[in-house]
Amino acid sequence: MKRALSLLLAASLSLSLVACGGGGGSASGSAAPEGSGSASNESLTPTQQIIQEAQGMTLEELAKKAIEESNGKTFYGVGNSSRGKSALPLFIEYLKTIDSSYNMEFEWQQPKNNKIFDQLTADSLKDTGTFAMTLIQDGNQIESKMVQTGILDTFIPKEWAEANGTTAGEYEGYLPLQTLNKVFMYNNTGDKTYDNCWDFVAEGEHGLFMDIDSEIVGKNFLYMLTRDDYSAWLKEAFEALSAEEQAYFQPTIDAMASEAESLGLGENGKYALAWIKLWVGGYNAQTDDGPICNTLVDQSATDQFGLLVYSKLRSVEESASISKNNINIAAYQDGYTGIGGFGYCHYLFVTDNSPLPWTACAFIAYMTCTADGFSAWGKDIGGYSSNPAVAAENEEVFHHKTGGMAEDGTTVEFAALNDAGYDWWTTDGKLVLEDPEYCASVAFTVGSWIEMLDKYTAS
Repeated sequence: MKRALSLLLAASLSLSLVACGGGGGSASGSAAPEGSGSASNESLTPTQQIIQEAQGMTLEELAKKAIEESNGKTFYGVGNSSRGKSALPLFIEYLKTIDSSYNMEFEWQQPKNNKIFDQLTADSLKDTGTFAMTLIQDGNQIESKMVQTGILDTFIPKEWAEANGTTAGEYEGYLPLQTLNKVFMYNNTGDKTYDNCWDFVAEGEHGLFMDIDSEIVGKNFLYMLTRDDYSAWLKEAFEALSAEEQAYFQPTIDAMASEAESLGLGENGKYALAWIKLWVGGYNAQTDDGPICNTLVDQSATDQFGLLVYSKLRSVEESASISKNNINIAAYQDGYTGIGGFGYCHYLFVTDNSPLPWTACAFIAYMTCTADGFSAWGKDIGGYSSNPAVAAENEEVFHHKTGGMAEDGTTVEFAALNDAGYDWWTTDGKLVLEDPEYCASVAFTVGSWIEMLDKYTAS
């Protein structure tokens, strides 16, 4: 049997549990951890039985099991991030430090257009699947399509749990590799500024944003705005506006009061629905964050803004017309009020019909328990390991590097790259964190309401 575990969200990297990959728990796990007493060994699938044993083992012990299982074989992984392809060779090199004769081929796939769920579902129909594990995002669909259906199993590495002040048996949630953030940023070559999150839905504003039907985590962001704590942030930001600005938004907020009540939202739900309605009706739909970034850093993009993955800025190459200095991160500006963006996780799972379950567990432990294992993702701003020890080491090595070199040899400071870190973003930066359990609970109600907005806007 699969057991549903409750979502733990909050806490920071220095506290005992880990939220959405950077400092607190997540949603449901499907394997009964060792010592949980929730399921007898007979009620577990073969992969879950391996996971139960693996959760009591160190990385080195898991590595020896992986070597025995996969030497000379091919490991297939699938994920929303292409960087699993970069992490696997490092993992193989680590295993070779234990057994120099070890060798494993690998293939990593990254399905586009949200097809990963269909691919994993199809693979689950085989007695023994092709994919050993997955790195996957969108907590809402993970919960409903992958965990509740028994396709994916949660493995919690012993050392990861200990780093978060708990045990594999006590931890309740999915296993997050990292939290990623999408933040509001704007081109600063003109005189226009954005000092309140309501400015992004003001009259005439059309922010660049990946269409919510192209990347579902964007829709989850809108779902999360209706949760009481986040709708309260929107109310606070609204109250910080001038009387003239409030007068523009008030009719929409008032019109949303009955909608909020019918959807069962809290007292501040009308602020969330008003912001969502204006955002969905105004944003300029894009197919990918890369082109959004390339547009905004060009000096010709005066007065344009977007909501996009923070790490995209690291790949910008300086030129006469393009610069990271042409961008301001809204939440970093003095006097900015309201939400600074949203955060979502990449989660790690073992497939329930995994052909190499021990190797999958070892690879997952390597990525979450060592800085080298996380390095494929840790080199970027805006990506925060769920392991406090790894996060601290990664912060020291990769983050807060703002310097660059101009053509004349002088040092250039890129203020936009000075990542304030997970703790800041989830407090002062007011990052809206994805909660899979909440998203799943409002996917039909709030989700249907947003779908109607989207269809109306498209028409």
